[in-house]
Amino acid sequence: MGASLFLEDGTRFDGRGFGAAASKVGEVVFTTGMAGYPESLTDPSYRGQILCFTFPLLGNYGVPDPTARDASGLPEFLESEEIQVRGVIVRELTRPNHWQSTRSLPRWLRESGVPGIVGVDTRRLTEHLRSGGVMRGVIEVGPIDRRPSDEELAQRLRAAPGYPEEALVPEVAVRSPVLYGSGPLVALIDCGIKASIVKALLARHLSVLRLPYDASVPERFDGRRVEGLLVGNGPGDPEQLTGVIEELRRPSTRALPTLGICLGHQLLALSRGGTTFKLKYGHRGQNKTVCFPDGRAIIVSENHGYAVRPESLASGGLEAWATNPDDGTLEGLKEASGRLLALQGHPEGHPGPQEAGFVFDRFREMVERKGGG
Repeated sequence: MGASLFLEDGTRFDGRGFGAAASKVGEVVFTTGMAGYPESLTDPSYRGQILCFTFPLLGNYGVPDPTARDASGLPEFLESEEIQVRGVIVRELTRPNHWQSTRSLPRWLRESGVPGIVGVDTRRLTEHLRSGGVMRGVIEVGPIDRRPSDEELAQRLRAAPGYPEEALVPEVAVRSPVLYGSGPLVALIDCGIKASIVKALLARHLSVLRLPYDASVPERFDGRRVEGLLVGNGPGDPEQLTGVIEELRRPSTRALPTLGICLGHQLLALSRGGTTFKLKYGHRGQNKTVCFPDGRAIIVSENHGYAVRPESLASGGLEAWATNPDDGTLEGLKEASGRLLALQGHPEGHPGPQEAGFVFDRFREMVERKGGG
């Protein structure tokens, strides 16, 4: 099959197609991760995007069983129930050789209706996005003797909504409450949560009440008191989620020990009067440095295209807790009362380092103090 990638600034890349024969429009972004493509492709934060892998060779360990579930009913190996990206861009593909592999990457994409393009210069594409910023694109896979013209592809782009205009969170959040585990009960506002975040809470012997993004946080559920709140990751522009922001402002919700991760970090800032902005090309990868005021630096996995303006926090009772040394963007928030903690990166890793896992330990301690444990 033939394949084409056409960007909204008129730049075009042609290559070979793999996966599904389809045409999809999305925001074209890149990740610098060297491994973990099954987790990245199923991360709900990538909903609505076409993902370029800067690592030049993909597919060598295949795809683990997408239907496998753990004891809690969560995906065993993946971050959600399905592939979330709209398209995949790689430099080279190779055949899988791994004992856990149940299918190849091309087969998985084909079964999921997701198109992919291989054989393009991903370094050139990445440099282009770093220079011009992320932009919308259309990826088309079809007969090799019928490549669409630039004008045909441009028309498809013009007919599609822009990334900030799409309501992506309703597509990836649960529709009704789900309860996991036993132990102190914490509510989780699901805007597109990764399975590994839920697993990190369960591993710390917390019970998790997973709520739809538009639900109110109850004071009690099934006869048990809610002792804490986690606001997790998800796709899209945080300023769109006005209902979540208002829920985080409610006195009973605001009184809970609270942890924000990625999009949750941004939403908590917005709920306290902060503002956010869109990054030029975002932070996506597994080798991002986060620096703390006490001089510590840790490496985290990240996947976000928006950031909080530090100067907007002055009146909201929040203070900076961590920063990114590469561009100075805000990476963490905390409240002087010790009731709120937020990290822009992903302390659960998956894929990526897990040295920021202490953030979940801190949250567990906050919940125990609230419950008198």
